[in-house]
Amino acid sequence: MVRNIGRLLVLLLLMPAVLGWGREGHYATCKIAEGYLSKDAVAAVKELLPESADGNLASLCSWPDDMRTNPQYRWAIILHFADTPDYKCNYDYCRDCHDSNGNKDACVTGAIYNYTTQLRSAIVDTKSKSKYNLTEALLFLSHFLGDVHQPLHEGFVGDRGGNSIILRWYAEQTNLHFVWDNKIIESAMEKFYSNNLEVMIQAIQRNITDIWSDDKTYWEHCAHNYIACPNRYASESIKLACKYAYKNATPGSTLGDDYFLSRLPIVEKRLAQGGVRLAAILNRIFAPQIGIAQA
Repeated sequence: MVRNIGRLLVLLLLMPAVLGWGREGHYATCKIAEGYLSKDAVAAVKELLPESADGNLASLCSWPDDMRTNPQYRWAIILHFADTPDYKCNYDYCRDCHDSNGNKDACVTGAIYNYTTQLRSAIVDTKSKSKYNLTEALLFLSHFLGDVHQPLHEGFVGDRGGNSIILRWYAEQTNLHFVWDNKIIESAMEKFYSNNLEVMIQAIQRNITDIWSDDKTYWEHCAHNYIACPNRYASESIKLACKYAYKNATPGSTLGDDYFLSRLPIVEKRLAQGGVRLAAILNRIFAPQIGIAQA
């Protein structure tokens, strides 16, 4: 199963990302996570990845975005976000996690629960072959952990998470969602990190060690001993969307230094949180403690 999709995954690495954090954001989230994986989790991830990835989870973390153009994966498009009713700055799973037809659990938080359960079930039931594609489960889970930490993936339904808010990023016309997916990260790389994503990732890693060291344990923790707690991550995102993403970003406006410099710390911290939490989830899945909750 893993080897069969390896060639397809290599080809898709060359395709541009469409949604989620951009390719850089997803790569950063997964690269940060790799630094906090346990020995057991590293071994399990390497076993699930195709040989072409050479054990590098980050290289394939944009795969679910790449697959959006594949008709066989159209069903997954709805799973990248969980928008809230307009001007509701809180997240409610029962209210918000559904598709346009009202089908429940069809959203990013529902997807995180689902793929966590798939991976966990394969570990628990080691005597029989899993009925799930565990390589895809790993890649979807890793990607959606990034998505749920992008504030506008829990934006408002009316503007499609900022996609319909057309404005300018400096001199370039774009939309608000794309600003948060790509433009803030791209501008940071250009202005502060010599257009080198690895340098940016290293800076974020230093902040985790130094500035956010006291917060890291809280980020990793899930109530009730759950493996993952995506509702909490989504709740954080919509609050940040209301406080920072939507503020002063009206249709037709121009976003420049004031917006960029005040929002960049939010983006970098969300990348850090996503990476730390992805590692914690994979560590709990692949090195489970006795009695861990199924979530």
